Amino acid sequence: MEHKTVSLADQVFENLENDILSGKYQRGELLTESMLSQSLGVSRTPIREALRRLLQEHIIEESGKGSIVLGIAEDDLKDIFYIRKKIEGDAAALAAKNRTEEQLAVLKEAVEFQEFYLEKKDPDKIKLMDSRFHETIYRMSGSGVFSDVLIPLHKKIQKYRRASVTNKSRAAASVSEHREILEAITEGNAEKTKELVNKHLNNAYNHMFGE
Repeated sequence: MEHKTVSLADQVFENLENDILSGKYQRGELLTESMLSQSLGVSRTPIREALRRLLQEHIIEESGKGSIVLGIAEDDLKDIFYIRKKIEGDAAALAAKNRTEEQLAVLKEAVEFQEFYLEKKDPDKIKLMDSRFHETIYRMSGSGVFSDVLIPLHKKIQKYRRASVTNKSRAAASVSEHREILEAITEGNAEKTKELVNKHLNNAYNHMFGE
């Protein structure tokens, strides 16, 4: 019974986190245990545990009447990109050095699916494959520390990534940049991979902030 409760709390946490980060729940919106219990069809116990974890993630804050959605503000987004620009290129360089054939196959498939969904004009699927692409690179680095830092950061900006992939020209450019990064990693060219990833991050940042 205890295992079931923990598992349910995990599911509720992931659902709520995704709804907040994707923008379903807007900044300033009030969430209560009773409202969430009713909408998700679960008891208050897993709701309470999920809200506690969301509080630790700093994407909600407590008030006397319930939990207020914070989400990811523009300043948060800039900070996230600042950190990614500092370390993601290094993680990708390690991926080029430590790549395995199995991981390369997953990375190649992610890019091919992005190209396919770009033709189909399906931004949600492009975003899904974008997540798979980046998270695969983080894991390919062979560093648990890089993965533990970068995966949550990439996840937190999903609302903004959704807006980017909805923009046809930026979506096409992003997928093309992913193809170049894939080729550099496949070649085992760490320096070129780092350079391309840094360029990719700068382009994404400039698109979001018009700089």
